[in-house]
Amino acid sequence: MEALEAIYTRRSIRQFTDQPVEAEKIESLLRAAMQAPSAHNKQPWHFLIINDRSLLNQIADFHPYAKMLYKAPLALAVCGDLGKESNDRYLALNCAAATQNILLTAHGLNLGAVWIAVYPREERIKKIKLLLELPLHIIPISLVAVGYPAQKVDPEDRYDPKKVHVNRW
Repeated sequence: MEALEAIYTRRSIRQFTDQPVEAEKIESLLRAAMQAPSAHNKQPWHFLIINDRSLLNQIADFHPYAKMLYKAPLALAVCGDLGKESNDRYLALNCAAATQNILLTAHGLNLGAVWIAVYPREERIKKIKLLLELPLHIIPISLVAVGYPAQKVDPEDRYDPKKVHVNRW
C-alpha cells in the first residue's frame, strides 16, 4: 500500500475477529513504531505486547474508551521512558508519532487498529502502571488495540481549507 493511500484510507477499527495476529506482523508493527521521529532522536519509548485475555479485559473494565479490548486479540502499550526524556510532554509527542506509525502499519498489513489514550489522565496512567507492573520511570502514553477487522469503515475526506492559513492567521 502506498503511503498516501494508507494515510487517506486508514480508519479506527473497534470490532475484531477471533483470528490471532501473527508474530511477524506484531514485529512489523513494533519495527514501524521504532522508526518514528523523536526529539533529539532520543527514542524514549518502550512497547508492551498485551495478548493475555485477562489483562485485556481488566483494561476494558476500567478504561471508558477501551471496550473494544474485550474482543481484540491484542493491544500494544506505547510507553515513555523518563530516564531517556525527563519532560513528559515530549514523551507524549514522541510516543504519539510511534503510535501513528503503528496505526498506519496495521492498516498496510490489512489489520484493524484503534488508538486508546492513556496519557494525560492520571487515573488511567496509575491503573495501567499497576496492572502492567511498569517501573516508576515508565509512563504509559497510549494503547493500540490490534486485530483482524470485523467491520469495514469507509474512508472519509477530512480536508478542510478553512483550517489552512499561510504565513499569518
